[in-house]
Amino acid sequence: MLGAHRRGPGDPTHRRTASGAWWRATRTSSGPALLQLVDAGDEVAARAWGEGAEEALAGVPTLLGDGDDPSGFVPAHPLVAEAHRRFPDLRVGRTGAVGEALFPACLEQVVTGVEAYRGFRVLVRKYGDQAPGPADDPESAAHGMRLPPTAPQWASIPSWEYLAAGVEERRSARLVAAARRGAALERTLTLDPAEADRALRSLPGIGPWTSAETRQRAHGDADAWSIGDYHIGDAITSALLGRKLGDEVALELLEPYAGHRFRVQMLIMLTAGMPERRGPRRTLPTHTPWATRGRS
Repeated sequence: MLGAHRRGPGDPTHRRTASGAWWRATRTSSGPALLQLVDAGDEVAARAWGEGAEEALAGVPTLLGDGDDPSGFVPAHPLVAEAHRRFPDLRVGRTGAVGEALFPACLEQVVTGVEAYRGFRVLVRKYGDQAPGPADDPESAAHGMRLPPTAPQWASIPSWEYLAAGVEERRSARLVAAARRGAALERTLTLDPAEADRALRSLPGIGPWTSAETRQRAHGDADAWSIGDYHIGDAITSALLGRKLGDEVALELLEPYAGHRFRVQMLIMLTAGMPERRGPRRTLPTHTPWATRGRS
């Protein structure tokens, strides 16, 4: 559940330590916060630092899925039923931070994960503020963590800095346009799922996939499956039918689970995972300043 919020292994805003503790740098309406979550057996121990610490702590139950309602979910397919049996307590969490979910999703449009994560990492390290508390302590497991940039910060990053991070104009323009509507983005939290989807998709360049990726994380929408994803449709059809058949067939297979389609996606990913890949992988671009001046 928490891993869905980490944008690659080098994400400066999220970190998992060898001991199993999760660290999350975030922004709340009260201010920045650094949150530590530790599995303590039958409960989760939480600590927080920064002006937004109290608000971040109050949001931990919702972050971990306390507001999710799985009632009405009936796992009809044997694989889904077995996954539900193995993970009966799986819940869809809600961060309540729309921009923190949407802006990285814009970077992830139509590129490989390696490219997207690299761009996010480079930009956050340069433009994200230092996280509060132990993030400045060299002896802390949270040392060096950064807060995700605010909407105004994302909007003010020069176009050449996006390009230098390997983010071409098509993606950066969509991110900046969305960031300029930062306050409106957060108001979608008060809308029902269909209205929130329409509001997000009214923004330039925000389609079904980006909206779904945002609502999964920020809104805790258990129905927001990753339609339009390069791999998910094939993963769902491969798990349920034994063949990669894409989004159209996946949509048909998920129809009986309306209201819980993202929940089914999560269960399938936890049990069946991604199907075996065959053929050549996509090559990474070599024309951006990042690719020509050296990688970091």
